[in-house]
Amino acid sequence: QVQLVESGGGLVQAGGSLRLTCAASGPTASYVNMGWYRQAAGQEREFVAAITWSGATTHYSDSVKGRFTISRDNAENTVYLQMNSLKPEDTAVYYCAASKSITALTSGPVPSWGQGTQVIVSS
Repeated sequence: QVQLVESGGGLVQAGGSLRLTCAASGPTASYVNMGWYRQAAGQEREFVAAITWSGATTHYSDSVKGRFTISRDNAENTVYLQMNSLKPEDTAVYYCAASKSITALTSGPVPSWGQGTQVIVSS
């Protein structure tokens, strides 16, 4: 199992930017597909973005496409989520996710989760 630790959450005004970081560890940390989900209060956890282990392919939900960018640094076993043009609707707890299967990562179920980091976008 891959261990995941998120950081970088915080409070930002609408239209601002924030960068989330997820550090992965474990025997297969450098070879798993990784991504991000988010869960707003009272809502179901939803897919945000994913990236294959090589970084060659990325996936985004329609709600964040064009505003968020996912990337990874395999030398550091780290994945990033650059969030620009943030909206109040982006307010949620953001969870790092990892899976050997890219399809499982984008549509579930996800086998590995981080603890989550809170993002609050004020209007």
